[in-house]
Amino acid sequence: MTDALRVAIAGLGTVGGGLVRLLEEHDGLIAARGGRSMRITAVSARNRNRDRGIDLSAYAWFDDAAAMAGAAEADVFVELIGGSDGVAKDACEAALKSGKHVVTANKALIAHHGLALAALAEENGVILAYEAAVAGGIPVIKAIREGLAGNRISALHGILNGTCNYILTAMRETGRAFGDVLQEAQDLGYAEADPSFDVDGIDAAHKLAILTSLAFGVEIRFDDVAVEGIRAISPADIDYAEEIGYRIKLLGIAERTAEGVFQRVHPVMVPTSAPIASVEGVFNAIVTQGDFVDTTVLEGRGAGDGPTASAVAADLIDIAAGRGGPAFGVPAADLQAVPTLSLDRHVGPFYVRLVVIDEPGVMADVTAILRDERISLENVIQRGRDPGAPVTVVLTTHETGEAAMQAALRKIEEMDVVVEPPHFIRMERFQS
Repeated sequence: MTDALRVAIAGLGTVGGGLVRLLEEHDGLIAARGGRSMRITAVSARNRNRDRGIDLSAYAWFDDAAAMAGAAEADVFVELIGGSDGVAKDACEAALKSGKHVVTANKALIAHHGLALAALAEENGVILAYEAAVAGGIPVIKAIREGLAGNRISALHGILNGTCNYILTAMRETGRAFGDVLQEAQDLGYAEADPSFDVDGIDAAHKLAILTSLAFGVEIRFDDVAVEGIRAISPADIDYAEEIGYRIKLLGIAERTAEGVFQRVHPVMVPTSAPIASVEGVFNAIVTQGDFVDTTVLEGRGAGDGPTASAVAADLIDIAAGRGGPAFGVPAADLQAVPTLSLDRHVGPFYVRLVVIDEPGVMADVTAILRDERISLENVIQRGRDPGAPVTVVLTTHETGEAAMQAALRKIEEMDVVVEPPHFIRMERFQS
């Protein structure tokens, strides 16, 4: 029988503990599917004495993950430490240079250093795998790299952060404000004590950069992703979206055009008829557009010990079975260096919420500004009147350019009757 695949695991937090349990409980199933069993030989974490609810006594312990990466008796190094630099990066580089395959769940590491790590893996004849880095238990990396390999993918969009999706879902269902729901998400363990990476869109941007590279065969350019978070979304915006047949989601959107690639993460109003509109709570979903397959939709849990450990195990089984290839579908040197298009080039409809003093001529002045920027209105909503007092007016536009919309909003904000800065959300017409 083929020798067991020897595995060293760095990082024994929620996911690392889940992976140890999965490999122990499903040993027979994994051996059947990968053609060989797996044996954990070494582990590393910051605190040796922490009670993790699992027995680690049979495994060699390393205090230094980078040292383990080079010295452990292992065929595969599993990195579950996190962070784009520091020990995670050093350990993965050491493992690849020592001829070990690397499996990681670290989206920040891949988004920032994936190209260099992929080239290093190829140079040393080993595999760099990262299924768990994007969308937790959803096998989106395998789907794009293998299942959709015969297609030219022109666009993808997705809910890539479960924390933000939970917050927006709870705001819609309860009518509560962002801050209240964020505190609840922290209490439930869905959001970190410092939630910035999630609610400001950085986590989703890391994942989008990876998907963009894989789907379009281009170099990863995380720094070129346009990013906005959800802090400014109010219950009023969610209510108005429902009234006009939309829901608000934080989406990562990538599009390949003849001129280059769009990469953007920001709140989006999507029609309630679109499949992604019904993805609620902590779930993730990714929608791709291929020239032969048309639309594919993948949905599932995007985080947690079980889903993420499941994705890590899938990569380990592929390695055990001898399945593998370039990390991004083509050799690192063949990834194209195409331009990333500015968000100013975006064209689409917009939702705009204004708080203005209710007096004659205000809307005439607003529409004059929009007219001068060649922006056409689709709908105007104003509930009731209160002459001389602040009132809310909601506008939706037909398709218009981002630059024109921003110019118009700057002019509107300068009007004396505008009580607070205009608030806008981009809209998409997704139907499938």
